[in-house]
Amino acid sequence: MAKKYDINEVEVWDGNYAASQALRQAQVDVVAAYPITPSTPVVENYGNYVANGYIDGEYVMVESEHAAMSGCIGAAASGGRVATATSSQGFALMAEVLYQASGMRLPIVLVVVNRALASPLNVRGDHADMYLGRDSGWIQIDAFNAEEAYDLTLCAFRIGEHMSVRLPVMVHQDGFITSHTAQNIHPLSDEAAYKFVGDYKGVDDMLDFSKPVTYGAQTEEDWHFEHKAKQHKALMDSRTVIDGVFAEYGKLTGRNYKRVESYMMEDAEVAVVGLGSTVETLRVAAKQLREEEGIKVGIVAPRCFRPFAFDEMADALSGVKAIAVLDRSSPGGAMGAFFNEVSAAVLSSANRPLVTNFIYGLGGRDFSIQEAKRIIREQKAHADAGHITTQIQQFSGLRGPKLGFFEAKRS
Repeated sequence: MAKKYDINEVEVWDGNYAASQALRQAQVDVVAAYPITPSTPVVENYGNYVANGYIDGEYVMVESEHAAMSGCIGAAASGGRVATATSSQGFALMAEVLYQASGMRLPIVLVVVNRALASPLNVRGDHADMYLGRDSGWIQIDAFNAEEAYDLTLCAFRIGEHMSVRLPVMVHQDGFITSHTAQNIHPLSDEAAYKFVGDYKGVDDMLDFSKPVTYGAQTEEDWHFEHKAKQHKALMDSRTVIDGVFAEYGKLTGRNYKRVESYMMEDAEVAVVGLGSTVETLRVAAKQLREEEGIKVGIVAPRCFRPFAFDEMADALSGVKAIAVLDRSSPGGAMGAFFNEVSAAVLSSANRPLVTNFIYGLGGRDFSIQEAKRIIREQKAHADAGHITTQIQQFSGLRGPKLGFFEAKRS
């Protein structure tokens, strides 16, 4: 990477270490945390930075993840730059307080190292916790590898703290696949990183006694609706801020991000839509099938799970005949949540593509290049036939009999 970007020599970091370095460089004032696999190293490393004098901050050890987010809310409301990390059951315990943070418009950054939800107990990665947070009013950004976990954590501070946004931000990365896998990273220098993030500017700080404020007020039917509508508008309007922050970071580093990432979609006839580290597997499979079998396939991946980029998703998929949407979370008696949102995005498109749902990778089950190729070939078969030739929903990579719970009706 060129030195003109003020980037240090290449480092070898895993996703957890990359995220913790971003917290250090952003000079986070307070991290309130409770450890949980596989996110523990993020906050553990921050604690070490404080103990060794690398950062002038506070590391607060609490009794639960519920308390961790409660502590973050108190620190953020008091006027500090605040962050923490969690996973899975800890995220679920934190869920009640997530709504408090977003409703109070506090720009907390939460590193979520995605992991399956019990029961049965599982410490490996899937997207159950990501999906659990989708209606909590937080911005949700998804990293596909360790370097992106670093980049997007720095971007998260700029986005959430923007004066027209003032909302909390989650940065997701896949448990173990990203969090514990060492990769080459090109970090910014400390000076460049902090200059990019900027000084924290408080809004309605509780410790500013010249301007008394109230947090956690009760509104009921008289004003609750208006508060939630304004919060939703701020979340949707954050799209332009996200675009601007990504563009500025791209100029600084040469690494460019978009709210919807598209690969080889220029002439694609079929597409696969995925999230997380799976996107890199899909890209390899698609490239190989184009070269080996001439299948015109492309890959689409939303960088922002919230606010969901409906228009950009529809545009990216506007020219294809068949789409596979990959959900790495148990559907709970329905179509996958991600499938539903992608389907809604393309519902009004002129070509009305065929859309199928694959549930995959639960509890850390491996998703191979070979399986990705099988799914792509199946989309080609749908496109050639003009209708869905298999079930509209399948479990991909499941041992035992092939299961499909929603049959496609042929017209």
